[in-house]
Amino acid sequence: MHAIAPRNLAFAGLLLGMAMAQLDGLVVTAALPSIGADLHARTGLVAVTAAGLLTLTVATPLHGRLGDLHGRRVSFVVSILVFAAGSAWCAAAPDVGSLIAARALQGLGGSGLIVNAMSALGELFDRDELLRRQGWQTAVFAAATLGGPPLGGLLAAGPGWRWIFLVNLPLCVPALLLGLRGLASKPRHTKESFDVASSGLLTVAGAAVVALGTVDALARSPLWTPVLVVVAAVAGFLFVRRQKRTPSPLISPKVFADAVLARAVVVNGLAGAALYGTFTYVALVTALGAGAAGTGLLLVAMTAGQLALSVSFSALARKRPDMTTWGRFGCALGVAGLAAIAVAAGGVRWLLVPGLFAVGAAFTVCTSAYTVLGQTRAARELMGVTMGSLTFARQAGGLAGAAVFGWLALVTTGGLAAPGLAVVFGAAAVTMLVAWVTSPRVTSADAVSFRS
Repeated sequence: MHAIAPRNLAFAGLLLGMAMAQLDGLVVTAALPSIGADLHARTGLVAVTAAGLLTLTVATPLHGRLGDLHGRRVSFVVSILVFAAGSAWCAAAPDVGSLIAARALQGLGGSGLIVNAMSALGELFDRDELLRRQGWQTAVFAAATLGGPPLGGLLAAGPGWRWIFLVNLPLCVPALLLGLRGLASKPRHTKESFDVASSGLLTVAGAAVVALGTVDALARSPLWTPVLVVVAAVAGFLFVRRQKRTPSPLISPKVFADAVLARAVVVNGLAGAALYGTFTYVALVTALGAGAAGTGLLLVAMTAGQLALSVSFSALARKRPDMTTWGRFGCALGVAGLAAIAVAAGGVRWLLVPGLFAVGAAFTVCTSAYTVLGQTRAARELMGVTMGSLTFARQAGGLAGAAVFGWLALVTTGGLAAPGLAVVFGAAAVTMLVAWVTSPRVTSADAVSFRS
């Protein structure tokens, strides 16, 4: 029998780690009612979700930088251990305050699992092999999206909500062993250090954005909304200035010296705002004039779009491997889908199904194309920083989009009835159009991937 190649072992461990991290937030959301009833918590449940989302978002560039400094093996193993510790703490939490703190720790570990997985894959495989394996990654994302909420509901209704976190522990063991066996250690002597001050500034800016995107009372407050916006802007400005001046930046300006990668980060942020930022409003627009069963059937259209492109992307992209073209195609799908949903909210209901299908397809294409573009174009010593920047832009964009679009609907129509939802998806379509205009264009195959 042939021994399994170390990189295949690493791939299995990285995929399992990504699956756990992506599934985590979805199963918890479905179990929040059971958690609130068991812990007698009438308030604070929003913070259970927000705490994990905060650390998951803010820590992505931090994990990328730590992986570049100390190697993917060390960073991935530490992330698994932190995620396992957070999961165990969540399962044992005696009250909602303890659960919030445990969720923050769990999100810190989950962030590392995602970023280190994407960075390690970019180091292990060339472009053609990444595209062959992309189907597995999109399948994991689709399975987490489809299976997360039902699994969370079933566990909460059956053995209890604590099992949502306990099931992570046995899964962490094979992920840890596969990572140790498959990922190479990185003995590297460097004078560069981790920039703690930049991490603090990024945490402050990220916390303000997460608060606006997850807590409706803050996003709609005439006092706190401008305060949080100013805090995010000032901290972001100071962070960017420090990156240009410090000898060991958290996010190296070299990443943005590459015009293609710089544009890709911007597009990821805009697409995150348009696609991820409207995710919470999709259920509202599908519920217009439809019962619970009808809403569920309509949401299947979005899932179908995700699955259709998940199945076909890796095969088609190997024939046409220019990821910038695929990224522009994904943006165009997003524009068409969001515009169709906006018109459907205004009364043309038959456009809702094709609009949802196109948005689901845009999710898959944009995420896959710009992930592979970053993995194949980034310099090896900046792989973690590049993937962390792309991921952070997408996640922060989604949170900012959710807050801004909701505020626009409130200001223009007074709420989230049909006219307000038309404003939300119309604004998202315009944002996606800006992403399409901004998206990088590369004409030569060598420019797309100089490492493949």
